[in-house]
Amino acid sequence: MTAPDQGMPSRPDDAADGALFDAIATEHATIYGYGLVSAHSTPDVNYLVSEAMAEHRARREAAIALLAEQGAEAPLPAAGYQLPMEVDTPAEAVDLAVRMEEDAAVAWRAVVEQAADQAVRAFGVTALTECALTAARWRAVRGDSTVTVAFPGGSE
Repeated sequence: MTAPDQGMPSRPDDAADGALFDAIATEHATIYGYGLVSAHSTPDVNYLVSEAMAEHRARREAAIALLAEQGAEAPLPAAGYQLPMEVDTPAEAVDLAVRMEEDAAVAWRAVVEQAADQAVRAFGVTALTECALTAARWRAVRGDSTVTVAFPGGSE
């Protein structure tokens, strides 16, 4: 999902801080997107929606603190986001959830690849792992025959 430019703090020039900045922006978008997933999901997956939202909110707040420790300012959430797909049915809501978790995994993999600070890298590994697990849970809801991927966040 992409946000319109709304005078957000500038992305840091440092590659590691920039990757963390981007991951926080992705978390903002994911939290927004889960509101739509919630609105279109069936009641039997409400537990997964609420768990995923709580996980992303906690991760975003911790990542904001990490970026501040690095001396950089975090991006602000946008008022709205452009979705990567239409969401009008429970099946489309599940598809969006999978897509958001995959996109978040890409962002957190970039943090892992760019981080020079061991604490930031460890945080990124945990975040990447959590996104991969949540994506697998959504793929199971969708009925996919394979719910995991070998290298989350990558195109391998």
